[in-house]
Parts: sequence; structure tokens; C-alpha cells
Amino acid sequence: MIIIQPIGGLCNRMRAINSAYMLAEERGDSLTVIWFNNPELNCPFEELFLPNPNLRIINIYSKWDLKKLWYQLRCSYISNEAIKAHKGDGLLEEAYRKGLPKNIYIATEEHFYPCHEYDLFVPVKTLQAKVNKLTHTFGSHPVGVHIRRTDNKPAIDGSSTNAFVQAMKKELEAFPDTMFYLATDDLSEEEQLREIFPGCIISNEGRDLSRNSVSGIKDALVDLWCLSKTAMIIGSYFSSFTDIAADLSGIPKIIAGAAET
Repeated sequence: MIIIQPIGGLCNRMRAINSAYMLAEERGDSLTVIWFNNPELNCPFEELFLPNPNLRIINIYSKWDLKKLWYQLRCSYISNEAIKAHKGDGLLEEAYRKGLPKNIYIATEEHFYPCHEYDLFVPVKTLQAKVNKLTHTFGSHPVGVHIRRTDNKPAIDGSSTNAFVQAMKKELEAFPDTMFYLATDDLSEEEQLREIFPGCIISNEGRDLSRNSVSGIKDALVDLWCLSKTAMIIGSYFSSFTDIAADLSGIPKIIAGAAET
């Protein structure tokens, strides 16, 4: 039995669940997901994704939830730190992986098993309809732009606004009909880019930027799926949101500012 408690934001959780699913497949185990609704992501799983027969979802709202504590007592607990300590190049060390006990409870935000397909996750119909409405305006050459700000200092330091502007100008020079789908948690960044690239920016206008609300997480999912429907992504350094947006559809990505480091 494998229990996974994915921690962090939406994309950290998706990649942790994906990894646990691959590990469960290797071991011939069932997989249960403890989905903790907390300020990092305060939205139940079923408000975002359609049910999947390969995942048993348990929503909890407190770290003292009795179902969570019961599973932790029955299983060997594996922390995020333990996963990082035994993770090589995107995969748990073979000896460690094969030595894991029969019943394990993993709490992590890490991608610890190599898998870049996300078929487990299908948006609910209302969110997919919103994605379809936005992507209908994309034109012949849509490019995704993901600018992470607020609480991600590595992304702020590694991918400056100027780096995004230069990458976007380069794309427009090569493809003058480019439309940019912009996903950002900083509305001032969006305002600035709309001034620099008038008529070329599409976004989920009026979106809720809070992680601590159902509507905020739903809007984040819409952004993620819209980015994945572009031809390529200009993304942020050290951002799982950029990485998974590209992985969802297997599209190329470049990291703004990467050439400067």
C-alpha cells in the first residue's frame, strides 16, 4: 500500500502524485492520495479534476485528521527530506526504492520517479470549457509566457522582466503573428507587458490570484492548461508550473534569462 500526501502548490502536488503512481505501478500496489486543503492549495481535488479509477482521493482539512493519522500509524513514514536525500537524477536510488517497506506513507513535493505524462489529471468540464474559450482566441502561433513572482525568489532573480521582454521580442521578429498567453501572479507585470506588446497579450482576465481559495486554484489550473496548448513556453527559472505546463502537451520551453547565467 502506498499513501501519498503531496505538499505545496498545484504543480508540486501533480508531480508528486505522478511519481507515487509510477512507484505503485512498479510495485503492483494501490495508491491513495491524502489531499490536504490548506493555505498553499485550498481546493478539493474533485473541484479540479475528474475522478480517476487509479487514484483513491481523501480530502482532509487538518493535519490532525483522523484518517491521515490512522494511515500514518499503519505505514512507514517517508518525509520530503528523506525523498530528497535518496533521490538521484529524478529517481529514487534503486537500493533505497527496493528496500522500502510494504506499507509506506510519503509526504513530499518532489518529482521522484521519471514520468512526464500527466494522463491522471483531466480538468472538470467547467474548467475545460473555460480553457477552450480562451484557447479559441490563440491564432496560428500562440506562445505561452509564465512569469512567477510574489513568493518565488529564485524565479524573480533568475528570470527578470527584461529577459521575458527580450525573448518575446525575438519570437515576434521570427513570427509577426504571435499571440502570447500570459500567466502571471503579478498584475503589474501583465500591465507592463500589455503596454510593450499592445494587442498581443491574452490572459485569464479577472482571475483570482489567491492560493487560499477555491476560485484561485481553479484559475491557476486554467492558466496551466492554457499554457500547455501553446506552441512553446517562455517560462520562469525554478518553477514547477513552467515545467509541467510544457510536459502536459510535450511542447518546448525556454527559461527567460537562462542565457544570462
